[in-house]
Amino acid sequence: MSKIEYIPFAFPGIENISCAFTTRVGGVCKPPFDRGNISFDVGDDPFTVRANRTALATSLEVTHWHECMQVHGDILHFEPQPQLAEEVSELEGDGFTTALRGHGLVIKTADCQPILIAHKSGDFIAALHNGWRGNSLNYPGKSVARICTYYRCSPEDLLAVRGPSLSPALSEFVNFSSDFEPGYESYFDDETKTVDLWTLTHDQLAGAGLKSRNIFGIDMCTYCMNDTFFSYRRERKSGRQVSVIWIK
Repeated sequence: MSKIEYIPFAFPGIENISCAFTTRVGGVCKPPFDRGNISFDVGDDPFTVRANRTALATSLEVTHWHECMQVHGDILHFEPQPQLAEEVSELEGDGFTTALRGHGLVIKTADCQPILIAHKSGDFIAALHNGWRGNSLNYPGKSVARICTYYRCSPEDLLAVRGPSLSPALSEFVNFSSDFEPGYESYFDDETKTVDLWTLTHDQLAGAGLKSRNIFGIDMCTYCMNDTFFSYRRERKSGRQVSVIWIK
């Protein structure tokens, strides 16, 4: 089996936490999900999806798998029960946290922004699925506040990375005034009808108290890079790549 290729990321100064952003390259799924689809929810053959998921968990040395039925809301689960990589998740929400070693937090995307968060001590991590609806709800900022309350920490001690996603140039919203609440006009380009979601996410994390130098971004566009990533906007019938964070 061809291993699914992924982009590794490491937070500066936190040696015991790893992050990986998978691509569509590698794996065994057939068109139109070729080849690295990880999601059971897109109509792909469950057998090949299961093979991709178990192979990925093994290659990353992730012993437990956490995943949600993502609903574009603002639900955040703290220390949920893990599942097996080959199982379909029944937990509804868009984010979760853990302080357990070897527990991979898995976010599925095909244009939305995966946001992976770590405490500077390396003691706990979080992962968020953030689409434009999440930005309109300020899901990144609300989640930081909840994380800090739960773990009794300061937002200044958190680090975050936003993974590959729809770039600002391709984030078209022809119904911006109805899609977003008032207050987001500075992120909207009326000429191109696009919203700079990358900057918006950065600003929501910073507004919640993260230091700007601790907010990172993988500036790779899922829509533009069709040989590398799945994109729902580009393909409609599309697989999903995943972003994974775990404590080693």
